[in-house]
Formats: sequence, structure tokens, C-alpha cells
Amino acid sequence: MIPFSVLDLAPIPVGATAADAFHHSLDLAQHAEKWQYRRFWLAEHHNMTGIASAATSVVIGYVAGGTKTIRVGSGGVMLPNHAPLVIAEQFGTLASLYPGRIDLGLGRAPGTDQTTARALRRDLQGSADSFPDDVVELQRFFADPVAGQRVRAVPGAGLHVPLWLLGSSLFSAQLAAALGLPFAFASHFAPDHMLTALRLYRSQFRPSATLDKPYAMVGVNLFAAETNHEAARLFTSLQQQFINLRRGTPGQLQAPVERIEASDMELNNVAHSLAYSVVGDRETVREGLRSIIDETGADELMLTAQIYDHAARLRSFEIAAEVRDELASAKASA
Repeated sequence: MIPFSVLDLAPIPVGATAADAFHHSLDLAQHAEKWQYRRFWLAEHHNMTGIASAATSVVIGYVAGGTKTIRVGSGGVMLPNHAPLVIAEQFGTLASLYPGRIDLGLGRAPGTDQTTARALRRDLQGSADSFPDDVVELQRFFADPVAGQRVRAVPGAGLHVPLWLLGSSLFSAQLAAALGLPFAFASHFAPDHMLTALRLYRSQFRPSATLDKPYAMVGVNLFAAETNHEAARLFTSLQQQFINLRRGTPGQLQAPVERIEASDMELNNVAHSLAYSVVGDRETVREGLRSIIDETGADELMLTAQIYDHAARLRSFEIAAEVRDELASAKASA
């Protein structure tokens, strides 16, 4: 059975604080480690009052320090917001503190609105266009230093921190293939080009010192509960979050509701964006995850759950882990 991993946006529910979100993230990571999830990734977002993981490398250090074996990383760091050397030093530091456990997933989107992106970078010209060169530069900083190299990442040089490329379009799929890197598609919020991107990545993949064959991960929203009705109710928090974001009124994660106040157009648009969501009881989740694995041929699933109640979020990931083990057992006995 393929491995399952966790993508955590460190959600800040209504009435909670960023400190609460960080404590819940660590608790979720500790449970995920016990349930044998492979990775625990955090994502860079800015100027969003419902997401606490803006200083992504700092939160990764907090989570890694509170766990023992699970891999911890970024899903992802938005590289155009940063100089490659800064990221090399940050993740070189993390890899030195937690050897063999740190992943660096990279995205080329800003992770925010244009006004905030300008506040982050000052100059937006060419930032996304330089992404391929920045990735290669970052690889060099993690490689073994060479004679005459005037700029080194200290720490970072020689640590070979694993890089992933993340994307929701064809661009990063083709770049990951060209560089021989693992690829993660953001199908949990942008499903349109997923199958085409996976096909391009696999067909164009060039083996590298990092990877000898393609390795693809896909994102899935997970809302598992004891009943289909309760899972659907939990799902309304994420639906409200997407609707509010598209209305230009993002905020903290809302409590679940029985009925969402939105137009049919808004509901249809959100349903399209969240098409790769598995929502239901154990049996529904089992069939849903198995269907996505069969459809995509994914080498790994990255599960994410924007659930208002922390205990319900833990239970959702616990059910998924139990389903994973059931699927593995059925596969072994087939």
C-alpha cells in the first residue's frame, strides 16, 4: 500500500489564536507519527488570518523538535518570496538539527495576494520567471562544495536536503521531470490539470542523482467521521473558507453548519475546486481513497483536513490510517 502523509495549514479557528494552532499542529504531528504517516508538511501563506504557518521553517522546527521519526517539511515554501541562499541556510539548519527527517517542497506561487507579495519581496519583476534558475541554485547550495566556490550555505552545503516541486499546473510537472525531482500536485484545491500534469511528468522524467524514476504525490481533502452526515457537516468549514476567499473576505476557519449561505454558482465553483475530497464514514473513505489511487497511480497521498474541531480532525486522520492498513492487508492477501 502506498504511504499516506499529512499537509497541515495550521488552521486558526474562530475564537482561537496562532499559538493554539501551533499546539494543535504539533499534537496532530505526534498522532500522525504514531499512526505511521510518512510525512508532515506545512505550507507558506501570508496575510491570511485563518492560517498560522507563514514562518514555515520556524514551525517545521517546532514540529520536528516535538516528534521523533516522521519526516517534517514544507508543502511548500514559495521560493519566489525568498533568496535561495536564505532557504538553503534555513533548511540546512533544520537538516543539521533533525538529520534524515527534513523535506523541502517548493512552489512558484506567491502564497498570498499581490499587495502582500510586494510587501514580502519589494520587487515582483521576474520573480516567478526565475523559479527554474532559483531551484537549480538551491540545489547547488545543498550539493558538496567545490573548490573556488565563493558563496556557501552554512549550514546546508553537502547536506543534500531532499527537494520536491509542487504545482497546480503543467509548469512544475515539466520542471520536476527535467530535473529528476519528485513532484506533488495540488489536486486538493486545483484539480483541473492533474491527470495531464502527472502524464507529462512521468513521460518526460529524466533520471537524476536524486531519483531514478518518477515519484508523484497527489493532494486530497480528507473529512472522515463515524457517519456520512457528520463528515459532510465537518466539510462545510472548508467550503465556507473557499467561498469567503473568493468573495475577498478571508478569515478564520468557521464552525461547521447544517446549511451554507451561498449562491448556486458559488457552491458549484467550490465543488469543482474541491473535487478531490473524500468525505464520509469509514467505508466511504475507503472507496474514495482507493478510487483516487487507482485513477492517478499516485506513489503517495498527501491528506489535508481543514476541520474546525481539533478532536474531530485527529479522528479523521486516524480513520484514514486505519483504512490505509485495511487496504494494505487486502492487497497483501489478494
